Amino acid sequence: MKLLLRLFFVLTPFYSFSQLSENVELLFHWDEDSLVGSEIYDNTYNEVWGVVLEEREYAIIGSTAGTHIFDVTSTGNISEVAFVAGKVQGPEIIHRDYHDYQNYLYAVSDEGASSLQIIDISTLPDSVSLVYDSSDLFERSHNIFIDTATAKLYTTNGNIYTLDDPLDPEFLYNTSLLSCHDMYVQNDTAYINGGYSGFIIVDFSQTTIDNQEHEVLGSLPTYRDQGYNHSGWLTADGKYYAMADETWGMRMKMLDLSDFLNIEVIALFGSYIDENSIPHNQIISGNYLYTAYYHDGLYVHDISNPSNPILVGYYDTFLPDHHDSYMGAWGVYPFLPSGKILLSDMQTGLYVFDINYDNPLTTFEFDDTIFSVFPNPCSEVLKIQTSTTINANFELIDYNGRILFSEPFLSKEYSLNTSNLSKGIYLLKVYNKNKYSTYKIQVQ
Repeated sequence: MKLLLRLFFVLTPFYSFSQLSENVELLFHWDEDSLVGSEIYDNTYNEVWGVVLEEREYAIIGSTAGTHIFDVTSTGNISEVAFVAGKVQGPEIIHRDYHDYQNYLYAVSDEGASSLQIIDISTLPDSVSLVYDSSDLFERSHNIFIDTATAKLYTTNGNIYTLDDPLDPEFLYNTSLLSCHDMYVQNDTAYINGGYSGFIIVDFSQTTIDNQEHEVLGSLPTYRDQGYNHSGWLTADGKYYAMADETWGMRMKMLDLSDFLNIEVIALFGSYIDENSIPHNQIISGNYLYTAYYHDGLYVHDISNPSNPILVGYYDTFLPDHHDSYMGAWGVYPFLPSGKILLSDMQTGLYVFDINYDNPLTTFEFDDTIFSVFPNPCSEVLKIQTSTTINANFELIDYNGRILFSEPFLSKEYSLNTSNLSKGIYLLKVYNKNKYSTYKIQVQ
């Protein structure tokens, strides 16, 4: 009985949604009708970021026109206080990305004859100054990340620059490993989301202008629910990494990084709104994971037990009932001291939220009569039958909580080959976006 309970609590819970939001309160929304949409999917807005200066909080959101900055300190008095035009403006712009360092905001775009822009934000809320706007270092970059501990700017073009002088980035190194979609960097260690190449961890601590070397610490080239490895974020203790694939129907992954040579997926979870739901960008703050989902909006999970993410709340920012495009929520920012959460939606603009963390959402179990699982114990084949056709998935989980199989269950019967499994106790989980069932399985 103790074993069954232990395995049960490493499972991902599943939920039934019938509302626009739960446990998330909208504090502010901005959408400017005069801005043009992009040529692809009519995307007007892109990345969101946040900064704090002199105890005042600011939201930053990119658009096809440039960079918009809002003072969000006072909930009842949020307003746009600054705007910086992009090097290129208009419908060809889809991507912008931001990071800040020492009261400077670094901005890039991935379309057109763009540039690296450095914006002095130290004089907010009165004004900002564009102090650097040049394509001498690079013209475009899909994403950037600043390792503030080591004063280095990383681009997804494969380049690393030093920021010893924040206004004069100096080229340090180029490697194809950083020619990726996105990355998280901490103390010269880069956690790289490499698109169809999977996930890789690289140590750049020995890299200098005179020593062009790096060390690959670990990688995960293949994994369950794999698609286009898009983005991720590291927990504060460095032990876990939340990762998303920008592919229809692929769920979020929680990686165990305790052994870089044996990286494991320990949890798969998602919004479960639609079979084609796509997580886009995510950030971890404390014990919570905040995810911007295409089409589905903001999702907040409690990851205090990384093997068992628990949904805390959600807010749908994109109401059209379809999942056949790349539209909806783009980015999220959860680090403002007040606890306000910032989110950008490509079609509907900037959102400022407050989260109720005290009431995690409820799970629902399937009716016991729906599924038959036999024979149990089994040795060669385990059969799963249902009394009615149901769109569901199943997972087989071992004694250590590792997911061994994860497959869709789209008919009334499925046969699982267990002949290659070690003798022992396993847990079978059957679930869809509304409900779940769990079964203790013995393989002999």
